[in-house]
Amino acid sequence: MLSEASYRTIPELLDDAADSHGDRAWLRTDDGSVSFSRARADVAAAIAALRERGIGKGDLVMVAPRTTPAYASLWLAITSMGAIAVTVNPANTAAEMNGLVSQASPKLVITDDDVADIVRAGSMGSEGPVAGMATPDDVAVLIPTSGTTGRSKLVMQTHRAYAMAGEGFPWWLELTSDDVLMTALPLFHLNAPAYSLMGSLACGAGLVLLERFSASGFIDAARRHGATEFNAIGAMVEILMRQPERPDDADTALRICYTGPSPTKERQLEIERRFGLRVVCGYAMSESPYALVWHRGMRPYGTLGVPRQHPALGHVNDARVIDDSGNEVAPGASGELLLRNPTVTPGYWEMPEETARVIVDGWLHTGDLVTVNADGTYTFVSRIKEVLRRRGENLSPVEVQDVLELHPDVAEAAVVGVPSELSEEEIKAFVVPAAGTVDLPTLRAFAAEKLAAFKVPRYWQVMSELPRTPTQRIAKHRLPTGHPPEEWDADEWDAGRDGRPDTLPS
Repeated sequence: MLSEASYRTIPELLDDAADSHGDRAWLRTDDGSVSFSRARADVAAAIAALRERGIGKGDLVMVAPRTTPAYASLWLAITSMGAIAVTVNPANTAAEMNGLVSQASPKLVITDDDVADIVRAGSMGSEGPVAGMATPDDVAVLIPTSGTTGRSKLVMQTHRAYAMAGEGFPWWLELTSDDVLMTALPLFHLNAPAYSLMGSLACGAGLVLLERFSASGFIDAARRHGATEFNAIGAMVEILMRQPERPDDADTALRICYTGPSPTKERQLEIERRFGLRVVCGYAMSESPYALVWHRGMRPYGTLGVPRQHPALGHVNDARVIDDSGNEVAPGASGELLLRNPTVTPGYWEMPEETARVIVDGWLHTGDLVTVNADGTYTFVSRIKEVLRRRGENLSPVEVQDVLELHPDVAEAAVVGVPSELSEEEIKAFVVPAAGTVDLPTLRAFAAEKLAAFKVPRYWQVMSELPRTPTQRIAKHRLPTGHPPEEWDADEWDAGRDGRPDTLPS
């Protein structure tokens, strides 16, 4: 482990950027721009306003940030003064918000109406430094995990983690102060604040903030602002690809898209040709912004890349893959990915038992199954909790989804396990047609040609669209449950078949 002096804090990156780049435009929207020095002054003013409300170092402040300059300044102010930002989804229901308030017991909850008062436009904030109130080891943010039921896990992340992510991101992607980054990802997760916000500070690049992702207007926004790089996760790139193709799709300044998970080589080359850019893939999680990445020009198609390292501190990150017995697996085999680095979370807020299960002897158990490749890269297989067991065999829903999406009539698919009267699970596929309808028996036969029999879904349901999280991942916990009338049961059809069914879902 490196010494504490080797690490920096969030406000130190802000101070360095303001000192180095001053009046250059940093945060940009259609309403205008904010310079590096103006942003620091706004942060200083917000710190003063928070102190007036009784907030001090170590206090929890709950905020539901939107991707706007005002909320970016508020996030920087809370963390820079040594307080802890509890960042929650503004789309949460009142019951969900109340549950998080009860769990975290923040000293202050900031609403949309409060932000303008705390981050005052044209504020009289000090032009001087804002660093000095936080240390690298201090917890900066609590990130509620998504997709859980009951009590949320609040991931603690430190100043060290955010600062190191900001320092690493421009180096991994070969970004400079001449670049203009763009993000529509939420500030209540890790990606936007750790990579876009802190990364742009670390290298002095501009940052375009889009309050929401709009597939129809995304490329136009990039063109309008001269963006050269954007971050996308989940299905965002695929959603862009499904927009009607235009002759000016590549007529932008964009040169890099950072995304995950990795598409196939063929699909990646299609994306790059259409938009005239280079796709760089990576993998990380709230528990560790240092995980895996395609590092500085490497092109290991279909993989998650190699362990992320630091541009100045050198080798800081180790990965290993273990089987169910805890033994490290050989190249070509699969197992759970473990990480050990200085950005691994200190744990889950007030959940010592859960923390002890996930962090063992300094190693973070990611809960993700990967395959170890001979070239040192890793390929994603599945979330361990998503691994399905059918007919005595384990299978990855991701593998089945990928096969279904190869069919030209399928725009998107989601595969889940459903209860079976025979114990274990049955497999169900939710399918979004590429256009019009999809013939399910034909699709099932297509899957059977490419998958072992136990991997071919029994139940099928056509949907106009799949539910999504705020980061555009498929929200499988919000898919329909039970066996509705529009569902097709392939086994029942097989049992009584003397020809094709009279009707199919469409």
